[in-house]
Amino acid sequence: QVQLEESGGGLVQAGGSLRLSCTASGRTFSNYAMGWFRQAPGKEREFVARIKWSGGSTYYADSVKGRFTISREKSKNTVYLQMNSLKLEDTAVYYCAADSQGGFRATTREYNYDYWGQGTQVTVSS
Repeated sequence: QVQLEESGGGLVQAGGSLRLSCTASGRTFSNYAMGWFRQAPGKEREFVARIKWSGGSTYYADSVKGRFTISREKSKNTVYLQMNSLKLEDTAVYYCAADSQGGFRATTREYNYDYWGQGTQVTVSS
């Protein structure tokens, strides 16, 4: 059973930075892709970024492109989301997710992700 645990959320002023971490356990992830999603109050959960575990190719939502960077550290089974130039509208609960077929497809649809973390709160203040 795959387990995902996020950390690194918190309160930050607009224009600031945070780095989220997601540590995965339970199996090897060579054919997986890892993604970050977020859900703001009163809104549906939305895709933020993804990375293929093996090749490292990445994909971003337009709303975060150029500000957020997703990366992975294989030796630690950890995926990161570096968030810079944070805006008020980035306030949300951020979720890490794993797509077990991610090595063979590129998808931003949350129903394609098999495993989810509990989420970590990111609050951006003015």
